[in-house]
Amino acid sequence: MIKSMTGFGKSEAQLAGKVITVEVKSLNSKQADISLRIPNQYKSKEIELRNLLSQTLNRGKIDFSMYSESAGDNTSVKINKDLALSYYAQIRQLEPSLGDKLSEEMIAMLLRMPDVMNTDKAELDESEWVHIHKAALAAIANMDEHRVSEGKNLETELLRNIQNINDHLLKITELDKVRMAKIRERLEKAVSEMKEGMVDKNRFEQELIFYIEKLDINEEKVRLKIHLDYFLQTLKEEQYPGKKLGFIGQEIGREINTIGSKSNDADMQKIVVQMKDELEKIKEQSLNVL
Repeated sequence: MIKSMTGFGKSEAQLAGKVITVEVKSLNSKQADISLRIPNQYKSKEIELRNLLSQTLNRGKIDFSMYSESAGDNTSVKINKDLALSYYAQIRQLEPSLGDKLSEEMIAMLLRMPDVMNTDKAELDESEWVHIHKAALAAIANMDEHRVSEGKNLETELLRNIQNINDHLLKITELDKVRMAKIRERLEKAVSEMKEGMVDKNRFEQELIFYIEKLDINEEKVRLKIHLDYFLQTLKEEQYPGKKLGFIGQEIGREINTIGSKSNDADMQKIVVQMKDELEKIKEQSLNVL
């Protein structure tokens, strides 16, 4: 069963005097692109968290956030004055018209900036980290469940798109029989109208073979069917098929394009357009497959 790269998970750790909330969300990405936002108190655990996320989530644009909230009245709150002033100085550089006077709105905004309001202890409590680590694992597990759920929807869509291309290929196969019959009829008529001695028979045969090969799409039809079957096999058997599905989609596109350019038939080319439409949906969905 495939997984989507899109997901969201959340969990909480109840600690003495505070609540730690952990959130993990991800979007599609070619590699593991991990972004962490955690309180300064837990910065020493950043590498551990990055390794945990990369090992359990494989790849994707992953955002990990940890928030600390007071759960009692005895927690001392400290304002990081230097950091607040630094934020304000940078804001003034963007908008000099603010002047030196701090408005109530500006003060409220500064107090909401990251790490200005600090209720954490100066040093990490390892006993607390055990509970926080469990909360991180729970949030990741929740997000993984979300990925599985989204993956089911992706799989349904991809199977439908591949089946549609298969159906279109059957239609093209039927139309191709009629097309080749018409081509043979035209060639036979042209040959019968030629007078003996007017053409070089050897040269004519060579040109005739070249013309037929140029219009023949049997090899393309066979290869397209092989690619479609391989896509389904990869979808069902690979643990993380996303990248491979993208490569197979490119091969499917090459065969569809060649069939369109060689068909020289209006009805067949209409079906080719429909196949391309299905393929674009496949490419878009495959980008989100883990």
